[in-house]
Amino acid sequence: MTASAPESTAARDSRKPQTSLGSQAPQAPQDSPSPRDSPDSQSPRRRFLGVPLLAVLTVLIALSALAFGRYVVPLNEVVRLLAGQFLPVDRTWTGTEETVVLDVRLPRVLLSLLVGGGLALAGAALQGVFRNPLVSPDALGVASGASFGGVLAMLLGTGAFGVVGGAFGFGLVALAIVMLIGRLGGGNQILMIVLGGTVTAAFFSALVSFGKYVADPESELPSIVFWLLGSLSTATYPKVVTAAVPVLLGAAVVFALRWRLNVLSLGDEDATALGVPPRLTRGVFLCAVALMTAGSVAVAGLVGWVGLVVPHLARLVTGSDHRLLLPAAFLIGGSYLTVIDTLSRTLTASEMPLGILTAIIGAPFFIALLARSRNRMWSP
Repeated sequence: MTASAPESTAARDSRKPQTSLGSQAPQAPQDSPSPRDSPDSQSPRRRFLGVPLLAVLTVLIALSALAFGRYVVPLNEVVRLLAGQFLPVDRTWTGTEETVVLDVRLPRVLLSLLVGGGLALAGAALQGVFRNPLVSPDALGVASGASFGGVLAMLLGTGAFGVVGGAFGFGLVALAIVMLIGRLGGGNQILMIVLGGTVTAAFFSALVSFGKYVADPESELPSIVFWLLGSLSTATYPKVVTAAVPVLLGAAVVFALRWRLNVLSLGDEDATALGVPPRLTRGVFLCAVALMTAGSVAVAGLVGWVGLVVPHLARLVTGSDHRLLLPAAFLIGGSYLTVIDTLSRTLTASEMPLGILTAIIGAPFFIALLARSRNRMWSP
């Protein structure tokens, strides 16, 4: 058997990298990092670790809020006092410290965690449903509708549960109006939804003003105005329960369907092809958002900017994967409002309303986020 002929020069040259400018393959530098060491390959691990770290940070912020105020309680005494409610611990705290922590600050901190987490989760869910980073419960008129429902319930004297029911019902009415206006948009449905939300918010804000106009100036008007400014100063354990039922129920629905939000962000056609009915799924999310917003507005009044700013903060930590984004938004929202509430009761002698502080801090912070992210603010 004869040996094969040696390769020709042309065949050997064809295996060499081409040196022409148009066909030369780029050569990786010798010191370039391997794919395993690249930042992109490590980012998923960082994102998964972000949610547990946020949970730890939320607990630390809650404990600090229990400790700080006009009457400072040592942080170690706060921990021992809380542990003493469940475990046999030697009593080293005073009766005043126990009253301040358990009766005054603890229901307020629990309420701030629920309200802030619910509003932030509602904003993150709405931004995912509409694939628009500028959507929030305020922009869609849900908060204004819920405010009118609460004011109407106060005028009728239906009590705390009536306020929640009225806020929830009119929050759904506001969403229904916005969705009907969105159907008129033809090609640009997102723009029509945002414009419809602006019109709906203005309409219900006018109804709220009318409610204040007809309210009794001595008995009803002060409570309505104080409630609309946003405050947690009247926090009690019954109010915590009142807020926990709608907020946690809506949050459970959103968390259970968070993977469907990833599919829904691909578009209606792709979602249908993957077995997710867009219209039904969107309706379920909107009902859950209305429930969380109603529960938050009913106990805390109008607290703006949380549902708009916090989802962007969460997106910086976890990315756009809603399986991680939604829990992160809930935790950051609760921590954010707890910090704001702590500032509101310690900065000045008279307590500052939450709505004022969230706007003062949230507006410039949102401008900074816009400047940082620019065109990368949303990546479906």
